[in-house]
Amino acid sequence: MKRCFRLLSLFIFSKKEAKYLWFETICCLAYARVLKNIPFSRVVCKYEMKNQESSHNQDYDYRIVRQVSQSIHTISKYCFWETECLVKALAAMNMLKRRKIESTLYLGTGKEMSGKLIAHAWLRSGQYYVTGIEEKENFTVVKTLSYIVDAEKSRGDHKCSI
Repeated sequence: MKRCFRLLSLFIFSKKEAKYLWFETICCLAYARVLKNIPFSRVVCKYEMKNQESSHNQDYDYRIVRQVSQSIHTISKYCFWETECLVKALAAMNMLKRRKIESTLYLGTGKEMSGKLIAHAWLRSGQYYVTGIEEKENFTVVKTLSYIVDAEKSRGDHKCSI
């Protein structure tokens, strides 16, 4: 309960821009949670992802990426729905896509101590890891999907690549 009051007080005393970012974050996390329930091939089409990595050397303001990352991590603690790695990564990718910032979603697998197979997702934009960096070393990358800004692509011309 104290956490909720803390979040509420942070929200009340935040700047207008931060309030909009937090509202966007809540909406994107909820939307990403819904997307987790549909076939992943349709999610790839919806996000216009390509089977390649985005560049590590991008020219944009990293403050925006850092703000998105901090907002995702802060708000996800207070959500009453599940906001694990894939949900956070998809929400952050959606927020960066709205800002025309390229990003790469990494999907990896690994094993627990008990031998059980587990999965993890993390998101990178440029050289900055937006979500999931805490555990990425324990996983082997099995798939990379990227949102790449393409100035010549018109809306609706995207072909699904999965």
